[in-house]
Amino acid sequence: MKVAIGGPLKVAFRPWVEGLENIPATGPAILASNHLSFSDSFFLPVMLDRKVTFIAKAEYFTTPGVKGRLTAAFFKGVGQLPVDRSGARGAGEAAIRSGIEVLERGELFGIYPEGTRSPDGRLYRGKPGGLARVALATGAPVIPVAMIDTEKIQPPGQVVPKLMRPGIRIGKPMDFSRYQGMEHDRFVLRALTDEVMYEIMKLSGQEYVDVYATAAKRQIAEAAKAAREAEKAEKAARAAKEAEQAGEEQAGS
Repeated sequence: MKVAIGGPLKVAFRPWVEGLENIPATGPAILASNHLSFSDSFFLPVMLDRKVTFIAKAEYFTTPGVKGRLTAAFFKGVGQLPVDRSGARGAGEAAIRSGIEVLERGELFGIYPEGTRSPDGRLYRGKPGGLARVALATGAPVIPVAMIDTEKIQPPGQVVPKLMRPGIRIGKPMDFSRYQGMEHDRFVLRALTDEVMYEIMKLSGQEYVDVYATAAKRQIAEAAKAAREAEKAEKAARAAKEAEQAGEEQAGS
């Protein structure tokens, strides 16, 4: 991926990066990043010398046909691991297991604490399960990362990406050894996650919203649906009124 995609990405978009010195040359570390765009998982690994492993839904690796095989090859090439979202606790447990395995190999594990892309460019509440439990289970340092302006490159509905310079700010490693052995304490998981999200907020300059991004997406979708239904009802009422007026005019003539 670094050879086939990295070079052209660097030339075309000229991404800038601050804080590369905070990435350890060897050993395990967790890169906890905000999530603005599908391209975040490309720009961040491209700018680092070391491999970064992210997780992705298993459907990207199991879709049949030529397109499915190409998609699977692509995601493997960019360092993504398939996560089976089935089962009682779904992707959460699978992500934790995958993250621990990557870190036990002494590699870099990338995770988006928000759990999904931001629907509007703001920073949303981090989910306490994956990031915190992986950090406490492995003792690996957590490095906060802020992706800058990646959502502007290819907004929803835009096919051709906009050529502009995205940025990456990498913060100092965070040590959570004081919480070691407390991975089953939900208050500790929440506190650790909030500490990381605060550092990401400082690095990114994003407005922070204390709700989950998944809930925000659901609210946005419901609002859009309500607006469409209201518009449809308004058109129907207008059409009925016009039909009534036309009937009155015909009766009068």
